[in-house]
Amino acid sequence: MADDKPAIGMSSDHAGIRLRALLKDYVESLGFTVLDLGPNSDASVDYPDYGYKLAAAIAEGKVETGIAVCGSGIGISMALNRHPHIRCALVTDALMARLAREHNDANVIALGDRLIGDETARDCVRIFLETEFAGGRHQRRVNKLANPVLQV
Repeated sequence: MADDKPAIGMSSDHAGIRLRALLKDYVESLGFTVLDLGPNSDASVDYPDYGYKLAAAIAEGKVETGIAVCGSGIGISMALNRHPHIRCALVTDALMARLAREHNDANVIALGDRLIGDETARDCVRIFLETEFAGGRHQRRVNKLANPVLQV
């Protein structure tokens, strides 16, 4: 790993194992180290278990960001977002990946293996990893995600 590039956590369920493996190789080719949280076979598993593993790795400081994959990306993103320190965005194109980081300070992206092509998935990951949070007017909104209080 390059000294200036943090490790990236990755997890999936059985339906996302193929895309996770492809993206792991891609992320490593960009110079990042990957903390692969499994699963290690295509036997049926429950996406919440692997979403929670990634959330725990972030909470414990093992990684700062992550990539999660399931069949649609929906289930694993919902599992991740149950944790208050996670801001997981389900993305389907590079613009969504950029805005998730730039405006929402997403620390995880979720992808659906059954819904996204390999090149588009690579683009999403690259843009997510390259984009910085803009802060400014967006910071107040991100703060509200960490401290939900109904304000109307």
